[in-house]
Amino acid sequence: MSRRFPAQLLVTPKEVKRFVIDCMAVIGTETKHGGALADTLVAADTKGHYSHGLNRLEMYIKEVKTKACDGNATPTIVKETSSTAFVDARNGLGSVAGVFCMQLAIKKARKAGIGWITCTHSNHYGIAGFYSQMATRSGLVGMSMTNASPLMMPTRGKKRVLGTNPIAFGAPGLHGDEFMLDMSTTTVAEGKVEVNHRKQIPIPTGWAVDKDGKDTTSTSEYNDGGMLLPLGGREETSGYKGYGLATMVDVLCGVMSGGRFKERIRKWSSSEESSLGTPSESQEYIVTRKAHMFMALDPSVFINDFPSRMSGLMSDLRNQQPAVPDKPVLVAGDPERIQEKLVEQNGSITYHVSIINAMDQVADNLDVEKMERTSK
Repeated sequence: MSRRFPAQLLVTPKEVKRFVIDCMAVIGTETKHGGALADTLVAADTKGHYSHGLNRLEMYIKEVKTKACDGNATPTIVKETSSTAFVDARNGLGSVAGVFCMQLAIKKARKAGIGWITCTHSNHYGIAGFYSQMATRSGLVGMSMTNASPLMMPTRGKKRVLGTNPIAFGAPGLHGDEFMLDMSTTTVAEGKVEVNHRKQIPIPTGWAVDKDGKDTTSTSEYNDGGMLLPLGGREETSGYKGYGLATMVDVLCGVMSGGRFKERIRKWSSSEESSLGTPSESQEYIVTRKAHMFMALDPSVFINDFPSRMSGLMSDLRNQQPAVPDKPVLVAGDPERIQEKLVEQNGSITYHVSIINAMDQVADNLDVEKMERTSK
């Protein structure tokens, strides 16, 4: 008789963080920086965004091991005003740069009403909403964007040009409630395709096309030169809107920072160098060029009752009559809050066995203690 294994396994957030820090420490990353990365990965999995949690740890490890990313680099401020700053991440971990930049934006917003930060020479920074939520939990409106490696098929095109280029926007309400939009400008983030590939299940029609631009549900066909569709899909279903939003993100991140944009950003987890870099670029940063944007705004510079009015708006939306009785109307951030509450109640994050098996292999490769499972 064959032995049956559970499809899902439980791990506490504390244990996940310990595991990430230990893995990064083995490859030379100091605890503080490994902790910043761990916080973003745990936050993603706690919110149910498994595409950007432990699923991505192997890629971060590869980046640091191959020296495509400096795990111990500390961001520096190149120039600033009372309300703006231009930050050099110095090819460090995107999570470290992201926290540094949003903390700086919050500090400036408290003094000047707004803080706007542009960051270059960075790397993948996890879920964009992690940083906008830093602002909302400080009572501020927050926004964050990042450009990314080319994955999107532009409207009418047949070649990857722009990344998933996510946008996150958060606004605080009363008693810890908040509006929290965190979206890619493609139909889905590539990590969702990666998760389906791990599970060996097809992707829905409309997520991606193959290398010839034809619709596909095969993760293998996508991985063989396929592309993600822009938000909205094909031109006839308004895919040009997602394409336009992705371009806007590249303007505010790559163009505005003097960094890379479009296909000049190498594919993440690859140490291959793009041939499109400009000759004048410093060799110190030759293998990277992701750029981010962060904004924190104090709404009290306009009105004093913003949280109350924000809660009123969200309450009105949530109280709309649903089309399906058991599926209430939600606002952006509600699904993540529901998932976070479940994690809090259970004391553990629920993972598909494929993710845990992959992390066990990482532990063996790095000679790190495997994550302890819980019985709850």
